[in-house]
Amino acid sequence: MLYRENGQFKTSYAADQQIFPILQDRVVIAAFLLFAFAVVPLFASDYLLRAILLPFLIISLAALGVNILVGYCGQISLGSGAFMAVGAYGAYNFFVRMPGMPLIPALILGGLCATVFGIFFGLPSLRVKGLYLAVATLAAQFFADWMFLRVTWFTNNSPSGSVAVSNLQVFGLPIESPASKYLLCLSLLVVVSLLAKNLVRGAVGREWMAIRDMDVAAAVIGIRPMYAKLSAFAVSSFIIGISGGLWGFLYLGAWEPAAFSVDQSFRLLFMVIIGGLGSILGGFLGAAFITLLPIALNQFLPAIAGLFGIAISTVGVAHAELMIFGGLIVWFLIVEPHGLARLWSVAKQKLRLWPFPH
Repeated sequence: MLYRENGQFKTSYAADQQIFPILQDRVVIAAFLLFAFAVVPLFASDYLLRAILLPFLIISLAALGVNILVGYCGQISLGSGAFMAVGAYGAYNFFVRMPGMPLIPALILGGLCATVFGIFFGLPSLRVKGLYLAVATLAAQFFADWMFLRVTWFTNNSPSGSVAVSNLQVFGLPIESPASKYLLCLSLLVVVSLLAKNLVRGAVGREWMAIRDMDVAAAVIGIRPMYAKLSAFAVSSFIIGISGGLWGFLYLGAWEPAAFSVDQSFRLLFMVIIGGLGSILGGFLGAAFITLLPIALNQFLPAIAGLFGIAISTVGVAHAELMIFGGLIVWFLIVEPHGLARLWSVAKQKLRLWPFPH
């Protein structure tokens, strides 16, 4: 009843092409953004901002970049952690070696470094695909680990590869408190998400999806596979590189190459698979599932066990968390292999037909 779109007429082409064509969607998104920008920084604790919301926002941005490459273009990548590392160390070098370099341009330049790196390791996609491409992109991960550990120039002559940043500012405003870091990450996530949504709805996005569905047929109708695949690697690597810079600069503060290990690549791939391939919303849902659910389980499992008079140790909580988390992943993939975004789409469709859902 509340989600019906009866009486909402589209009288222009621009109105028909809106990102949120239904009024209820626009109201909910506006209210959600108002709450995220105005209410959360005022009332959330420093722990909630620093330990939960900040990594969630940054990982959501990285998952968005991975979804462009894997979900929209169909190119499997296991080198996302390497692209994050290149973005972080690239931004670090621009920030340290160029006195007075602002934070935002340093992050963008780090993203451009990741773009070049991603295009280079995306070249095998012109010849191989599937599991072979995944192995080829995995080579980027090992190469980045070696490069940042052995070539000390990238780490400002640090023998361990560990670097640190401080005195961060944006437009003269210090970025030191958890609330300021949260607002900066949230602003960048909203802007990049809006740009990505418009990009995948345009001609470039349609080329990516044509390559994903059947690259031979796409080439027959005039789509250039080389341009489509490399552009997907470029855009994806740029977004992931910016998220890597945010991860190093705002979340960690001091980091080493192990912060961007192959585990990070697998986590990002699992996020887009669980959240929903080929969906902007899927990146956020997958990031919430992978990032926030273990924290929630860790907090609530002892309380739930206490209700039944069961004393559970910290080690028991950790093991139970892994078992429940793994079981939920398997259950979600069985119930809806197209991800959480598909479940949300089905729920919206039923709301439109309520009280007579089919």
